[in-house]
Amino acid sequence: MKAYWYDNEAGDQREPHDSGRTVHPTYLQKLGVLYYHLSDEEDVNKLAADRSYKNRDVITVSPERMGDIYEEKVKSFFHEHLHEDEEIRYIRGGAGFFDVRSEGDEWLRIFLEKDDLIVLPAGIYHRFTTDANNYVQAMRLFKEEPKWTPLNRGPEVDANPFRKEYLQGRPAIAPQ
Repeated sequence: MKAYWYDNEAGDQREPHDSGRTVHPTYLQKLGVLYYHLSDEEDVNKLAADRSYKNRDVITVSPERMGDIYEEKVKSFFHEHLHEDEEIRYIRGGAGFFDVRSEGDEWLRIFLEKDDLIVLPAGIYHRFTTDANNYVQAMRLFKEEPKWTPLNRGPEVDANPFRKEYLQGRPAIAPQ
């Protein structure tokens, strides 16, 4: 895992967009983002039990696997959104980027590859893309039945109770 401030420069979303300003994992924790490096699936099973994740599936995001809808799907994953549940992804192969909003509403980019697991809290604005290799395989873990309902950012979503709860539950923090 590598975390840094997104450079906001024009260009393909799958490029690194590395500003050169790193973000320490403790800052991610203060935003509610949890990171684990787990090379043994038994460790994933333990984490799943500890956090009450009951279901899982595996998704492969690649042109070979998704065919003609790949580009459309990758662009849709990159729309800024939130979920009303935690988003848990365990990278099994390939690599990708999760971008999350900081307290100051700036983008932080988190590069994940094999054996990286990330937990994004309900209510945090984020987006996802593969890297330039156009391939990632991820296990998705869920507390209940598998679902993935993105709520794209807008005035109604800013007022969403999960968004409000996220903002209220996060302590005031200074960027690092």
